Amino acid sequence: MEFATAFRHAGVAAPELIPARSWAAIGGGSCGRRAGRSLIVLNPTRDAWVRRAVPAVRSVIAAEKLTPSASKGAGTGPVQLFVGLPLDAVSNCNTINHARAIAIGLRALKLLGVDGVELPVWWGIVQPDLSTSGAGNWSSYLALAGLVLEAGLRLRVSLNLHSSETPAIPLPRWISRIIEANPDILCAGRSGLRCRDCLSFAVDELPVLDGRTPIKVYEDFFLSFRSAFSELFGNTVTDISVGLGPNGELRYPSSQQLAGRRRPDAIGEFQCYDKYMLADLKKHAEESGNPLWGLGGPHDAPEYNQAPDSSGFFRENGGSWQTPYGDFFLSWYSEQLLLHGDRLLSVASKVFDDLPVRLSAKVPLLHYWHRSRSRPAELISGFYNTEGRDGYEAIANMFSRNSVTMIVPGLDLADGDERQELLSSPELLLSQIMTACKRHRVRVSGENSLLSRDGFYRIKKHLLSENSQVESYTHQRMGAHFFSPEHFPLFTEFVRSFALPELDADDMVSDEERKMTLPNHAASGNDREMQAV
Repeated sequence: MEFATAFRHAGVAAPELIPARSWAAIGGGSCGRRAGRSLIVLNPTRDAWVRRAVPAVRSVIAAEKLTPSASKGAGTGPVQLFVGLPLDAVSNCNTINHARAIAIGLRALKLLGVDGVELPVWWGIVQPDLSTSGAGNWSSYLALAGLVLEAGLRLRVSLNLHSSETPAIPLPRWISRIIEANPDILCAGRSGLRCRDCLSFAVDELPVLDGRTPIKVYEDFFLSFRSAFSELFGNTVTDISVGLGPNGELRYPSSQQLAGRRRPDAIGEFQCYDKYMLADLKKHAEESGNPLWGLGGPHDAPEYNQAPDSSGFFRENGGSWQTPYGDFFLSWYSEQLLLHGDRLLSVASKVFDDLPVRLSAKVPLLHYWHRSRSRPAELISGFYNTEGRDGYEAIANMFSRNSVTMIVPGLDLADGDERQELLSSPELLLSQIMTACKRHRVRVSGENSLLSRDGFYRIKKHLLSENSQVESYTHQRMGAHFFSPEHFPLFTEFVRSFALPELDADDMVSDEERKMTLPNHAASGNDREMQAV
């Protein structure tokens, strides 16, 4: 489908046919009334956080008068800076949400000198009812790409193959129908609770989706995206991120929110109890000469809402993780995660290899319990990383083999801000991951984990240190709090400090300019949810 044709299907014209001001007239979308074939619902009242985006733009324009060279859109220097668009930028019924606010926000980011934005694309929205074709409805995502193109920004597209709880974005409906008939294609813990975030990694190469394998379905999705966005690669779309698991990260969906309050020290359950994982475990145990080890996961591992020291497996001294059985199971469990990541990245590399784009994927920063010997949060998520054993070497090698950039979150975190009783250390874990990437020559792209005022100094330290490996950084995520007077002036100074490192105090946004933003109560509580990463 040609680019202009896609815009007509979306109910708008191609961006080169519309003055920049006209984009702001596209209201926030929601599932509801439509006008003919239009996929964009004109409902500006739903864009509550536009009331913050407008004064934010004014503030940047005021700063531009003081330092014209800061806002020519020339970028921020050697480290590329991106900002994530709202997770629900496109609604479940494939309409554009918050379009006016996004258009205004893009204008502000361009004036600041930000390089581009990240667009989360959801499999469940593009292909809700297609089980036998690789096609999909990309109209709303193409329309958003048009906003980015009109703003003169780069676009990093995240292809999400998982579901989301907040905002509520499910897997494709046709996948859900197959799940109802065969729930074992979902990951499951010992308690029997199945996770609907993503499909079990054990079915990657099994024809469980109406005769097709998940890997083939993912490949068709990638090819559909490539076809729909063919006119944008290189000039607008410069980066593609491939989702590898829950939250787009390479990990098992081990930690789930149960009814009632979840213990902060709980780590979840091993996800090896669907019939396909159990069959693979059984086969592996028999081949190793220990068939009894293949009957299930560790019997002495904690349940979902239990602390890691509530049972014997993760005990610091004498825990089962240190036994021959523990090594057998953890080696197999982590290998299944590694194989899943390698399959997906291999397919993505094959589909996108000849395009002028950079391919990336995300790993989690599982920093809780990292200062313990067993590091249970990492083990249960699929990273065999314990005292004396580096679990990130194999991960970095897999990224290197597929020429994929590793996205690492948590650049804003510090050990001193974490709960000490949870033995957390984001700084040590970040250092370990960065070291593995350096050893295997893997490019690194960073992200924040929180929207806190104290995080900017730490992020800048990571990006500008003499030995920094971080080539790009994505600030998550655009929304009401992003444009709030508590956050946006700090973000403005953060970005301008890269473009103009020699700025003195007189060049920074003044208190009078900051007053142009609205007070915190101007946005509803629902608006804050858009920031959730």
